[in-house]
Amino acid sequence: MRLKDKVAIITGAGTGIGEATAHKFVREGARVVLAGLPDDPVKDVAEVIAAGGGEAEAYLGDLSEEAAARACVEAAVRRFGKIDVLVNNAGVFIANAETQEYRVEDFERTIRCNLRTAFLMTKFALPHLQKTRGNILFTGSEAGISGSARFTPYGASKGFLHAFAKGVALEQAHYGVRANCVCPGPIDTAWTRGPGGPLSLEIQKSIDQMVPLGRRGSPEEIANVFAFLASDEASYVTGALWLVDGGVTPAKGMAGAMVPEELRRIPAVTLPLRHAHDGLRGKHVHLAEK
Repeated sequence: MRLKDKVAIITGAGTGIGEATAHKFVREGARVVLAGLPDDPVKDVAEVIAAGGGEAEAYLGDLSEEAAARACVEAAVRRFGKIDVLVNNAGVFIANAETQEYRVEDFERTIRCNLRTAFLMTKFALPHLQKTRGNILFTGSEAGISGSARFTPYGASKGFLHAFAKGVALEQAHYGVRANCVCPGPIDTAWTRGPGGPLSLEIQKSIDQMVPLGRRGSPEEIANVFAFLASDEASYVTGALWLVDGGVTPAKGMAGAMVPEELRRIPAVTLPLRHAHDGLRGKHVHLAEK
């Protein structure tokens, strides 16, 4: 119960890492506002939490719109009276093309969802977080550190979040507000598995061999790190980038190919997840021809 009595807003909470973080936070004692786009299964996640005895409020809207972001924060305060944690998790990974072929509309969608949403939610949540000496968490990526061929705008958007998180941490420290960024590697969600995603099936098959631990991570493994950073146990952690990538960032070659098969299994899921692979629902993915 490391988050007992805390109130958290989690964006992108309907699927994947966001869904897992919602369940993990509730298990740790938090009350949550779950935000997502109108087509995302946010209400379903909230209903599952409520059925298990937790408290969750669903908010549907495009948080890259100023009015929607402000309304989401106001809804959290109206329902629970305060905000202790903001998890800026919303983001998209919706195109695969070399930079000269990358469509302007896909670039703009990526920037709008990945950057504008995080900025607006941070802007409107900060006055409330200053009152509670709360903290902000961002979902970055190892691609924001190393870059990513054929996904250059995606990696760049995550690099922005890394710098933004550090800047917010420095700026808000005198209010007692912490800010940190979790940087996942390949996680077992819709973005890295299945025929409708931005990665070709051939690349998907090779992912595990590129990861030194020999497998993708699970949404729950990322949620575990978020829960620690959101808690008072991480009271001396701010302005940090937490790599949770199975060793991808320092890796060279196909290190995962040497991992024994019995060590490649993803740990058993303990959270009641339903939408780990639904992150692409209602979202168009563009794949450029080579």
